[in-house]
Amino acid sequence: MKPSISLRGNTLIFIALALASGIDIAMLVLRFLVAQQPPYLNLIWNLFLAWLPLVFACCATVFQTSRWRFLLCAFLWLLFIPNSPYLVTDMVHLRPRRPIPFWFDILLVQSFALTGLFLGFLSLYLMHQLVAHRYGYRSGWRFTFLVLGLTALGVYLGRFERWNSWDLFVNPIDLLANIADVILHPRANKTAIVFSVLWSGFLVSAYLAFYALTKLHRPTTTKTTHREEPTNILNG
Repeated sequence: MKPSISLRGNTLIFIALALASGIDIAMLVLRFLVAQQPPYLNLIWNLFLAWLPLVFACCATVFQTSRWRFLLCAFLWLLFIPNSPYLVTDMVHLRPRRPIPFWFDILLVQSFALTGLFLGFLSLYLMHQLVAHRYGYRSGWRFTFLVLGLTALGVYLGRFERWNSWDLFVNPIDLLANIADVILHPRANKTAIVFSVLWSGFLVSAYLAFYALTKLHRPTTTKTTHREEPTNILNG
């Protein structure tokens, strides 16, 4: 069975994510109108970047029968997926700023972070299913764990080294040199190694919980109908 996106069966999840994104932005706009202060406006840009992996994963699903289109979409997805969990690290900007209550800012940033995680995990789930259906169940999980490890490294490069996904095109030599330095000289890059390992554990455990939730509801089949329903992206 090929994993596919059923417009009728899966519109709800995209509406939910769009609604969550809209609420996040509305909270940020409200904060700006009340305080007339610019902090956290970068969250809108980061949320936009968090949506891109899901867009590329959907395109990869649509173009899975076209080798070059699929590979292009998969490459762009892998390049941009660290932007989704990266929103979690925006909590480093949290500090009391009057006249806005500190608890509101905590809720604001965590709302963006949670939306980003869901966007990233959903895009990963789509690619996980594509690989599993094509190469087998075990290969699907090996691919997933590898991607989560690379994502953790990508988050480190973005937060600490200040690299962006598009730097692979505009400044590839320096970016690849930085990555090679981290890999070849782990003792000199202890922060990178420890951060990547801990974040890999966090992302793996969180994705496993997300994956388990997708298996809570599975459609029941009846003998009275012979028409095959489109595969739901949350039902594998």
